[in-house]
Amino acid sequence: MKTSELQNIKQRYNIVGNCDALNHVLDVALQVAPTDLSVLIVGESGVGKEIIPRVIHDNSPRRREKYFAINCGSIPEGTIDSELFGHVKGSYTGAINDSPGYFGVANKGTLFLDEVGELPLATQARLLRVLETGEYIPVGGTEIRKTDVRIVAATNVNIRQAISEGRFREDLYYRLNSIPIQMPPLRERGEDIILLFRLFALQMAEKYKMDRVVLDEGAKQLLMHYKWPGNVRQLKNITEQISVLSPERNITAQVLSQFIPHDNESTQLAPIHREGSSDHSFENEREILYKILFELRGNVNDMRREMSALKKQLDDVQTAKPTTVEPLSAPATTYPAPITQHPAPVASVEDAIAEEYIEPELESLNLNDMGKQMLEKALERNHGNRKKAAQELGISDRTLYRRLKQYGLD
Repeated sequence: MKTSELQNIKQRYNIVGNCDALNHVLDVALQVAPTDLSVLIVGESGVGKEIIPRVIHDNSPRRREKYFAINCGSIPEGTIDSELFGHVKGSYTGAINDSPGYFGVANKGTLFLDEVGELPLATQARLLRVLETGEYIPVGGTEIRKTDVRIVAATNVNIRQAISEGRFREDLYYRLNSIPIQMPPLRERGEDIILLFRLFALQMAEKYKMDRVVLDEGAKQLLMHYKWPGNVRQLKNITEQISVLSPERNITAQVLSQFIPHDNESTQLAPIHREGSSDHSFENEREILYKILFELRGNVNDMRREMSALKKQLDDVQTAKPTTVEPLSAPATTYPAPITQHPAPVASVEDAIAEEYIEPELESLNLNDMGKQMLEKALERNHGNRKKAAQELGISDRTLYRRLKQYGLD
């Protein structure tokens, strides 16, 4: 692309920066604009991904048609299908009229699906069908409708990881990723950071009729070496704070350091965990494993005591009737998994003897240490309240006190 064309695009969309990565993104966007290929824009939160779909639409044959930008993460899961694909009257409570949905209204135009990685799996299946066939069925309807919509999607989610965790369909990823565009984070844009600061400072000065803040050389170096986890959005916020709160208009590194956080070493924003989210937490998985093993040990110990009592009873029967030993009247049963709360009784002497071989194998798992650790964690989470700790572990108060004594925690 010619430099003059690139500068015209930047002026038209108020894009500030001259780094090679940003120029490459704009070049790809303009090359793909005349086609109908799906585009997937990937980048961290706050890098300005929302500008690229607008550039693509305005430079495409669809530029005279409608353009809709939809934040998939802000629409509740229960209504997102209706928002995207429409619904028929009476399909659910509150559906008093037919609705065409975005895919109906945006026919011949462009849909920008921001935060596409937050879509529910059921909605992903519907979206895949639209991308493949151009067909969809409204919520509660039976009639197939056709649409001709250009899809541009964006996400700050690691899609590869989401696929491996079962949160995103792999086939949909490849459909959306016909043309990938990687937006550079602010920390990799070099002197663009200084240019953006100047722009935001000038906007604040003009809007509030104040003197513009200016960075000295030390402040510029500090600004360029900060990691900017919030990217352009964070830079704008900090520029606005300095413009309003700093009594000095000539900003030094010392003044600037008062506005830049020092405790954020990560380049990623903290993830938002929604209710019902399937995000992995290995710490939680360890807790669950410890709890299962703790309950397993308790169940095995209970079984040992029951088997000992049963063997004693059988010995008494054999002593009283040495010539005949009647089998137990209890029918043979299939034992449930050992993590169940109340294991089934042993049906015969042979079964009781066979069950005894479980204990040495479980001992090799070092369950004593795990059981002690589970007790300590449960007591810590419940602030030393033994009754609540016992309820959390699924054991009785008496069993808890016995374990506390056994592990030397009383």
